[in-house]
Amino acid sequence: MIKKYRQGAYYGIFFLFLSVAPFFLTDFRAGLLAKFLCYGIIAVGISLLWGYTGILSLGHGVFFGLGAYCMAMYLKLEASPSGIPDFMEWNGITELPFIWTMFKNPVFAIAAAVLVPSLIAAFIGYVTFKNRIKGVFFSIISQAVVVVTVTLFIGAQQITGGTSGLTNFFTVFQVPLTDSGTKTILYYVTVFTLFLIMALSFGLTKTRFGKILIAIRDGENRLRFLGYNPTGYKVFIYALSAAFAGLAGVLFVLQVGIISPEMMGIIPSVEMVLWAAIGGRFSILGAAAGAILTNSAKSYLSESYPEFWTIFLGALFLVVVLYLPNGLAGLVEKVKLRFAKKEKKEEVKHAGDSLVS
Repeated sequence: MIKKYRQGAYYGIFFLFLSVAPFFLTDFRAGLLAKFLCYGIIAVGISLLWGYTGILSLGHGVFFGLGAYCMAMYLKLEASPSGIPDFMEWNGITELPFIWTMFKNPVFAIAAAVLVPSLIAAFIGYVTFKNRIKGVFFSIISQAVVVVTVTLFIGAQQITGGTSGLTNFFTVFQVPLTDSGTKTILYYVTVFTLFLIMALSFGLTKTRFGKILIAIRDGENRLRFLGYNPTGYKVFIYALSAAFAGLAGVLFVLQVGIISPEMMGIIPSVEMVLWAAIGGRFSILGAAAGAILTNSAKSYLSESYPEFWTIFLGALFLVVVLYLPNGLAGLVEKVKLRFAKKEKKEEVKHAGDSLVS
């Protein structure tokens, strides 16, 4: 019971900090924090997939990018007076492609941003997990999906904008995106979304379903021997984490105002895994905090030490990999355990002294 209340206190402090942060930050810093919160949503999904289920995906940038593109298509149409995006006009297109017409509806765009990544993940997951492809082989397949998707988006320049991607958004639901009030609302929408996703994920890990995920991670063959079919569970959690990434892409586009194929490539996909690893892949809260802290450190180091910041950041990753395999959350648990042992020793000592006296 004490442990349960302690975890609740950690979550409460985390979201209390996020709630009051805009009052102490400049508009620029608050905008950066909002972007990092989007990354936190992705990290939570990776924690469920990698930390709890043992499936290492190096292709979550694809799902993030698909969600972002779905929302960006709606924003781009809203920003185009002629009804045709500017990059299409430059390519001589006079009629809006059919696939773009559906994204005139914002509800459809948001729904597609969540459903498209999850359905693609479910298909890939079913094909691979049913054939018992796992471990490093699945990780390689996920990277291959990234390469194929990025190549397709760059090649389909007339539809996707090519390497430049989609940008120059001015309004959302006819409300100016540059307005300070709109930015504040979007920030708190992002905080609330992160809260819902973390609450859902935390609750999921405490159910029987969550225990089966851990069993898949620790001994999939033994789970099969007990009569369970891990395929359905793995497909579901993979699709759920992809849906989280797609939703993060929606919020990212609203906060940053641009999405391009480069942002869904291999390097961003690997960075997403590092966020969860640094924060603690076995902890929902740790993964989200890791995404925020890692990107905050990246921003600070690049501003303060523009010539050496990559070396500092690389050193940070090495320290975590070599000495903190469970991330910062694991370090906190070690410190708590050490203090608990120290307190127990003191209690035993006091009890012995009292008996002697």
